[in-house]
Amino acid sequence: MNRAKFLAISIVALTLVACGQDEAEPVTEAEDKPAREAQLAADKAESQYDGTIGKPGAPFRVSYDVVGTPIVGSPVTVNLRVASTLGSGPVRMRYRINDASAMAFHDAQPELVEVAPAANDDFVVQQVTIIPQREGRLYLNVATSVETGEGSRSTIVAIPIQVGAGTRTLEEQGEVEIDEEGEAVRVLSSE
Repeated sequence: MNRAKFLAISIVALTLVACGQDEAEPVTEAEDKPAREAQLAADKAESQYDGTIGKPGAPFRVSYDVVGTPIVGSPVTVNLRVASTLGSGPVRMRYRINDASAMAFHDAQPELVEVAPAANDDFVVQQVTIIPQREGRLYLNVATSVETGEGSRSTIVAIPIQVGAGTRTLEEQGEVEIDEEGEAVRVLSSE
C-alpha cells in the first residue's frame, strides 16, 4: 500500500472516530452501575438454567438446572433444555447413572424418552428425578440422539450435581519454588 493511500484511509478513520465522540455523553460509574445491574437481572431471569454443555459442531446443546438443594436420600429434579441444530424433529434422550451406590433414579423416572419440540421450536424441555445416595459431586449422563437421512447423530453430556457441602476449591499440594530459569514450580514431597 502506498503512503498516500495509507494517509487517506487514516484520515477517514480518524474523522469517523472524532465525529462519534461529540455526540456521546459521558456516563459516570454511578449512572452506569444501575443499568448494568438491571441488565444482569434481566439476563438471569431470561436464562433459568445453571449451565450449558455443548461442543462446537455438536448436534445438541444441553442446558440444565438443579431444582432445590440436593440432599442424600431425597428426590431432586433436574430440568433439562435440549436445543437441536438439526431442526425440530423428535429427540431420543437416554439417562444413565454410572455408580448405583452414588445415585438412583426415582421409581417413576423412565431411563429412555422420545420427545418432539413444540411447533416452531428447536428445543425440548424435560425433567429428570434422581435420588442421591451419598454426598459429593455426582454426575447424571444424558445421551441425546436423532435419526437423520445419513444415520444417527448424538451428543452425550455429564450433568454435575453437588450433594452436601463438598469442597469446590482447588486444594494445592506441595511447595512453590523458583527454578534456575526464574519460573515458579510446584515441588511435591514424597510424604
